[in-house]
Amino acid sequence: MNLYERFLAQDMRALARAITLVESGYPEGQALLRQLRGRGHARVVGLTGSPGAGKSTLTDRLIEEARKRDERVAVLAVDPSSPFTGGAILGDRIRMMRHHQDKKVYIRSLASRGALGGLAGATVATLALLEAFGFDRIFVETVGVGQSEVDIARVADTTVLVLTPAAGDAVQAFKAGVMEIADVFVVNKFDLPGGERIVQELKTTLELAAPRPAGWKPPVLTAVAPKAEGVPEVFEVLEKHYQHLSEHHLLEADRLERARFEIESVIQEWGRRKTREGHDLIARVAHGDLTPEEAALQLLGVREGLRAG
Repeated sequence: MNLYERFLAQDMRALARAITLVESGYPEGQALLRQLRGRGHARVVGLTGSPGAGKSTLTDRLIEEARKRDERVAVLAVDPSSPFTGGAILGDRIRMMRHHQDKKVYIRSLASRGALGGLAGATVATLALLEAFGFDRIFVETVGVGQSEVDIARVADTTVLVLTPAAGDAVQAFKAGVMEIADVFVVNKFDLPGGERIVQELKTTLELAAPRPAGWKPPVLTAVAPKAEGVPEVFEVLEKHYQHLSEHHLLEADRLERARFEIESVIQEWGRRKTREGHDLIARVAHGDLTPEEAALQLLGVREGLRAG
């Protein structure tokens, strides 16, 4: 059987191979993705938050809850790229290794590959493959720094912001604008000092936040993930939010935004490739002979007549 046939036959090795081909940008991967895109429909949950907030441990426990309901679960851990190899650090996968023998759980690390926002276009393409493979729920765990905390909302149906006490996370979340995009707030490591304080800060701030689509009010939950405390409640809220999206016909808008993000990511990647090739034009910009816009138009091969558009 060819790769497409093996994929449809639920061969996990075929899935892994397909993701590698798509992530690496090979034509074979793009052809396969074209055949498979649009099959299946998964509940996509994004988890973000600062490094050390316990996202991986919480995800590990959420996998457990999903499996209790006999769901097929996939996890995409988007890790920072190595500046030398371009590969991803596998720390998140190590924390979830206890699910390795479960044939209904698939865990994959993806490199951000320097993508603006920390999420590469390959993330969305991989989501399409995982949906086509038949997973019921997909958890996407982000790098947790910078713009990636905001971009995950364009990819996931439900965005979970994981915070911790006594780390200044609430203040940083307010500054970064993450408060406006998270659908669920989880104060993890709630057994540490300062837990009640950050919960109150979050609730107070949310009272001043702009209304969410169809009146959704983001809840603030607490958890101690290593002990599985509060995790069932988090999972139930994920279900409630998805039901809210479904009842108010918001899921299609989510899918369109996901596609828009993927297209933008492809355009950004083209731009990065072109700038690596355009040393002479870059030097002319540095010396003041060209404006950045003029150089960009030349690098992308855009005719001057289209400049106004």
